[in-house]
Amino acid sequence: MNFDVIPAIDLRGGQVVRLKQGDYAQQTTYAADPRELARRYADAGARWLHLVDLDGARSGRLDNLAVIAAIATDGMAIQAGGGVREEADLQRLFDAGVQRVVVGSVAVRDPARVAAWLAKYGAERLTLALDTRHAEGRWVLPSAGWTEVEARTLDELAPWYAARGARHLLCTDIDRDGMLAGFNLDLYRHLVTSVPQLALQASGGVRSLDDIRAARDAGANAVILGRALLEGSFTVAEALAC
Repeated sequence: MNFDVIPAIDLRGGQVVRLKQGDYAQQTTYAADPRELARRYADAGARWLHLVDLDGARSGRLDNLAVIAAIATDGMAIQAGGGVREEADLQRLFDAGVQRVVVGSVAVRDPARVAAWLAKYGAERLTLALDTRHAEGRWVLPSAGWTEVEARTLDELAPWYAARGARHLLCTDIDRDGMLAGFNLDLYRHLVTSVPQLALQASGGVRSLDDIRAARDAGANAVILGRALLEGSFTVAEALAC
């Protein structure tokens, strides 16, 4: 099985930040130059980079598009999202050099639209971000930068997309995001069993190299690494080696 280690850079106001459990009021700023950080990740051997426009996720605009475009010129394969609402947003990101566009809120709120994009652009150009939180016995799907909860559940929507040819699924357990509490392996085993056609990207909570190995052993195809890299829990080279 192909397994990717994908560093993540969350952008807010053009800077590298992290939010605690998606809370915009609980921000830590790490670096003023995301492009330099991206170059360091590339030099360490990362093939892919995951970029999140946190401003765009809340505003519905691609507020950090210029930063994303600048990073894309340095040659890494880019997966980027945050603020994608319309097909024109997809095209702007593709034109900026992004290989795969991450669609989150619109994938939850308007599946028919995203299914049409899958048919038009192909499954390799889109990543579905179905970020979830366990509530009342269900995996619910918050949207709009995790500020609103939608009616559809993860177990309804993931198979629906799989049946329509989707390939890449990024799933974050919101309660673990930015907490360094480890991946929710039970969630990922469940998804690997219920939607084996989807290449699963595990995200949220990684704290050690053992977490990366555990996600791989649970059947994930990739891990997204954010805070653990920024705070030096391990390096990209160490993550790739394991």
